[in-house]
Amino acid sequence: MIFLDVTKAAEGRHASGLQRVSQQLRATLGPAATPVRWHPGSGSFCSATGAEPGAGDWLLTPEVFAPEERPGFAAWLARRPCRCAAVYHDAIPLRLPHVTWPRSVARHPAYLRCLAELDAVWAVSAASRDELEGYWRWAGVERPPPVAVLPLGADFDGSPRAPAGVPEDPPRLLCVGILEPRKQQTLLVEAAERLWAEGRRFELHLAGRINPHFGAPVRARIAAATRSRRGALQFHESPGDAILRPLLDGAAATLFPSLAEGCGLPVLESLWRGVPCLASDLPAHREHAAGGGCRLFPPGDIDAWTAGLRGFLDDPAGTADLRRAAASRSLPTWAEAAAGLQAELAAWRGR
Repeated sequence: MIFLDVTKAAEGRHASGLQRVSQQLRATLGPAATPVRWHPGSGSFCSATGAEPGAGDWLLTPEVFAPEERPGFAAWLARRPCRCAAVYHDAIPLRLPHVTWPRSVARHPAYLRCLAELDAVWAVSAASRDELEGYWRWAGVERPPPVAVLPLGADFDGSPRAPAGVPEDPPRLLCVGILEPRKQQTLLVEAAERLWAEGRRFELHLAGRINPHFGAPVRARIAAATRSRRGALQFHESPGDAILRPLLDGAAATLFPSLAEGCGLPVLESLWRGVPCLASDLPAHREHAAGGGCRLFPPGDIDAWTAGLRGFLDDPAGTADLRRAAASRSLPTWAEAAAGLQAELAAWRGR
């Protein structure tokens, strides 16, 4: 039996990437996985009916946590009654601490040390796997668990694969992600203002919640540009899938100028809807771009991004080819991710 740790996911109010992974694994594993939460009182993981993992079971956690956030967890892990595995996302809090929530920065070293004590880990990309293994080498971990790659699903809302459609006029460019410096929405606004000044017609739509620690300046920059552009720039705060789907389906492209990503799941979700992606040249994005439907530009380079957007808008034939590639390429599904994970857990033989 697989016991799926949903301690944070059960209480989460934000549609983050971590929430998406937890929700989709819970849905696609179905009866094969029992949701459990950490209960400090009993010092164990328990389901709604009181079931706890035991000998022969797996405890699978896709969450990010530190032992001090779960009183008694370190003792449970030391005497654990079952095998333990995790889905690993990234070490962005350690790589970009100046633009990451302080609490996330504080918890991450202990979290990575906890992962080294588990029986198996699945990383959300090859880049993420290499990052984790590199950190363990740097930290002197002598016997780390094996780390495999779990391709995440592109079918974010249960919808069927979308064919290459016809984008709206004027072209809509859509950026999905939390408003914060790492996601680089201000770079997109500046590039868009340059292109609007040159006379190009297009809309820039930004969609996401606002980072409470670092998002206010980004939101202020967007608000100032919105006032001067009268509809050409629009911000959609904390949109659900019901709002995101029509935004995606009418878009000419999605934009992901982030400075760092563990997986870049929204890139896959855009491609699933047949919408091509213009993204930062990051290791995780390169993995997605290899299948087609993407163009990559240097992260943080405003001139390169302006030129890239200009080239995309000025080349209808190339844009159509990119859309066809996005709609026809092979993409993983959440059902495949769950089935592969379940099979590997069942076949696991240890280190």
